Amino acid sequence: MVLQNFSMIDLHSHTLPALCDGSQDLETSLAMARMAVADGITHLACTPHIYPGLYDNSAATIAPALEALQAQLDLAQIPLKLLIGADTHMVPDVMRGLKTGRIPTLNHSRYFLLEPSHHVPVNDFIGQVENYIHAGYIPLITHPERLTWIGEHYEEFLTVARLGAWIQITAGSITGQFGRSAKKFAEQFLRDGYVHIIATDAHGIDRRPPILSEGVKAAALIVGEQEARYCVWERPQAILENLAPHLVPTIPALQANTSKTPLRSAANDANRQKSFLQRLFGRS
Repeated sequence: MVLQNFSMIDLHSHTLPALCDGSQDLETSLAMARMAVADGITHLACTPHIYPGLYDNSAATIAPALEALQAQLDLAQIPLKLLIGADTHMVPDVMRGLKTGRIPTLNHSRYFLLEPSHHVPVNDFIGQVENYIHAGYIPLITHPERLTWIGEHYEEFLTVARLGAWIQITAGSITGQFGRSAKKFAEQFLRDGYVHIIATDAHGIDRRPPILSEGVKAAALIVGEQEARYCVWERPQAILENLAPHLVPTIPALQANTSKTPLRSAANDANRQKSFLQRLFGRS
């Protein structure tokens, strides 16, 4: 396997301390950050759960926690750039939360993580996702391969991908850490050509650590090295730059469809020639 010592961007991680069921203290968060850096992750989106009644997070709680953790990382000389986001549970109030800014998108882009219910099929799933797309947002559907209802609804996820949603699978699913079913459907999404993003969905340092490279290498055996890299670098980078979908390296199954995806704004696209690192770090 040629893939080694490569830089990656992780767009789904529960690293901020004590905001949800991820890290519960600063010590764990720092340990997770060190593990991520050692694995080759250079940028990490902090995406705590937003689940009304259980995890009542918002931009108002996430942003200051992110700034505080970034300061601690800098103090400890851990070279990891944190970015804002949220693992947004699919409930009726999400659209209003996005429009008011209560729910943060990934790095303030048009892209956001959208988490369907794990155990109950979502009512009018396709219609709901289509509404976000028509409003100019690009939902990243999180870990559909791990949902208990995926078996009878797999085609619905392909449908929303064709409509313009993105599919994010978990690195650990590809390597079998979430069981046979998750591995089976992760591989099926990959073989069918519908995986946009691979992320860790890390929650700690033991059971669900921030290790991305093993899943990427396993994915490369199915889709090839270039496509596996697209899932953890080129496409995540495009999200952080808020590029329009038609400017992003497309996935194999959707090459004919990406130009039809509705866009919220093309304002940031004019700046796409600027260096990604320059805009994130203030230098070239």
